[in-house]
Amino acid sequence: MEHVKLGSAGVKVSRICLGTMSFGNSEEWMVEIDKARPIVRRALDLGINFFDTADTYSQGRSEEIVGELLKDHRDDVVLASKVRLKTGEGPNNQGLSRHHILAQVRKSLKRLQTDRIDLYQIHRFDYETPIEETLLTLNDLVRQGNVEYIGASSMYAWQFAKLLYTSDLLHAVRIVSMQNHYNLCYREEEREMIPLCKDQGVALLPWSPLARGFLTGRYKRGKTPDTVRYKTDKYFAERFFRSEDFDVLERVEEVAKEKDVTPSQIALAWLLHRGVTAPIIGATRREHIEEAVESTQLQLTVDDVKRLEEPYRPHPILGHT
Repeated sequence: MEHVKLGSAGVKVSRICLGTMSFGNSEEWMVEIDKARPIVRRALDLGINFFDTADTYSQGRSEEIVGELLKDHRDDVVLASKVRLKTGEGPNNQGLSRHHILAQVRKSLKRLQTDRIDLYQIHRFDYETPIEETLLTLNDLVRQGNVEYIGASSMYAWQFAKLLYTSDLLHAVRIVSMQNHYNLCYREEEREMIPLCKDQGVALLPWSPLARGFLTGRYKRGKTPDTVRYKTDKYFAERFFRSEDFDVLERVEEVAKEKDVTPSQIALAWLLHRGVTAPIIGATRREHIEEAVESTQLQLTVDDVKRLEEPYRPHPILGHT
């Protein structure tokens, strides 16, 4: 497993990040700790040192599972979590206010069984809280040692540019990573966000690199899916399954067949060839991790990349809320 710098930060992370939204019990397609244990063990065996979760995944259960499974490996891994989304019914149980961030970081640290979060990310932009309040609060957490680095997730490029500029004005710690929505079926990030991140030395950590499983090849044009994920994940059917998406998928399958690999591996290899630091892979079985790690060794030619990108058609903005 290759390890690279997290953008301009000094810490190094594996080229595959294990995302743990699938660890928990709030949806049928998720796995509890007994099934998550062999997945994490295999990830560690294969050299993955980068793990991502969030305070809202299964109402904190994901963080609890991650904390328990990684407590004996704490100094060997880079642990990422997120804050902003709704964690309760009260008016202050969401957002990026100082009040909410400080309350949630304490809970996250407890669930993760650690004294620090290596990468603490804002889970979307907050339109109500002044960004100075958010940035200074995160800066305090870094100075206190509760957080090592700060990151961000999907938003408009102008919003991210404003965050970076304001942190410089405040002489506060800078955001080092962007967890954005990016895959072969959704490439709108190439217009502004990705060029901005590359210019500013910000690591790209795309979520949904396989388009919520669409790019695995399990779904066929003209056939109604019967998977649990399709039936229970309302965003899945809304975001993909257009005719243009199947054009992309079928091209991925074509290249995968030529190279005797899976469609998932082609989709991940394409991302790695596009300058991504580490795609965030969700896994509910050990084989998912093994397949993802193998994709880091897959070489694509310039012609391969051109063929994979050719069928794409513009999408409406997805994933910023």
